[in-house]
Amino acid sequence: MKRVAVIGLDCADPDLLEEFLPDLPTFRELVRSGTFSRLRSVDPPITVPAWMCMMTGKDPGELGVYGFRNRMDHSYEGLGVASSARFSAPAVWDELGRRGLRSILLGIPGTYPPKPVRGLLVSGPLTPSSEADYTYPASLKGKIARWVGDYMPDVRDFRTQDKAWLIKQVHSMTERRFALARKLVSKEAWDFFAMVEMGPDRIHHGLWAHHDPAHPKHDPQSPFRDALREYYRLLDEKLAELLSDLPGGTQVLVVSDHGAQRMEGGIGLNEWLIEEGYLALKEYPKKPTRMGELIRRGLVDWSRTVAWGEGGYYGRVFLNVQGREPQGIVPPERYEEVRAELAERLAAIPDEAGRPIGTRVFRPEELYRKVRGIPPDLIVYFGDLRWRSIGTVGWGRIHFHENDIGPDDANHAPYGIFIAYPKLDARKERSILEVKDLVLSVMSDG
Repeated sequence: MKRVAVIGLDCADPDLLEEFLPDLPTFRELVRSGTFSRLRSVDPPITVPAWMCMMTGKDPGELGVYGFRNRMDHSYEGLGVASSARFSAPAVWDELGRRGLRSILLGIPGTYPPKPVRGLLVSGPLTPSSEADYTYPASLKGKIARWVGDYMPDVRDFRTQDKAWLIKQVHSMTERRFALARKLVSKEAWDFFAMVEMGPDRIHHGLWAHHDPAHPKHDPQSPFRDALREYYRLLDEKLAELLSDLPGGTQVLVVSDHGAQRMEGGIGLNEWLIEEGYLALKEYPKKPTRMGELIRRGLVDWSRTVAWGEGGYYGRVFLNVQGREPQGIVPPERYEEVRAELAERLAAIPDEAGRPIGTRVFRPEELYRKVRGIPPDLIVYFGDLRWRSIGTVGWGRIHFHENDIGPDDANHAPYGIFIAYPKLDARKERSILEVKDLVLSVMSDG
């Protein structure tokens, strides 16, 4: 049985990797001797649910998970965090376990709290801290403390103006994660190994403007202008060390869940809905306030509200439908008419100068093979993901050139990376939904 090691780098971007490749001897050799493809993410291309889509072969609609937070029911009471309980479809390690094969899983988003597996599991970035019960079996937690000290599931508060602190934190997290990976693959029995390192995502969001001359906030004199390149050098070094610990003949896949691109601005989704008469408040807030807080405080006038939205890397719009929401006002027979009107008008929102920004608006049933759970009624990519969805209310404006929840230079892009070493069939593009079957095929043919 051939072993497979999946090394996941959250948000690693194919164009950025190719730009840095001359400085990255390990990546360069993997690309030269292996297979390098662009990996098409799911819609929306975000960490949750993309990694679990990769590991289950199911799209977000089939999983019923559309982001880090999702509607739990048709009430107005906000969104619930997508814990491991939301992912019921069998993952690749579940199928391998049924065959009697052991897996080691490290840091995969969507695995907290940990579920039993045939093997070992260290849960992903939604783990609150190393004080939580974040391993299966529970005894693994003590080994991790001895091996690497305080385990870092993620960099908290990565949206910060203190870039020196952020760089230090990301480097520390990456070093500890790869140190733990090396211990696990060297000291524990396994047939399948999969890890996800969050560092690329955190450093892209924090420092993309310092690297990208086309970014509206780029400063060519920034002391952090080489931070991304230096971080990728660290990744290259740690990747080389991990590869040296893998047994001979292991099929290695280096993958990412999505790419990255500069964030040019933000559109105040709920501010626009208020301005256009779709969302009514009993009282406009005196300071910027999250939509969930306005709902909890009873400040939304549902008797006059057609739709409301949520912010994030993409926009989500929910219609207030009669018979579905508690105080719905959109007649079911007018649902499609209202949805089409909103989609057309959202797509036409220009920038401050009246220029089109290229927004795309989707209906969930157009994107997914099945639609489970409670999806948004509309999924909005402002500026084709070059603009963020700003969900807070209280600004008195629609256009932004900063993130409402903290400094953020980058948004996500639809293509991640796929590197196979040794070489597999060469293709310029693959789908993230193919990876599970590819792993099972490689291990069966081994």
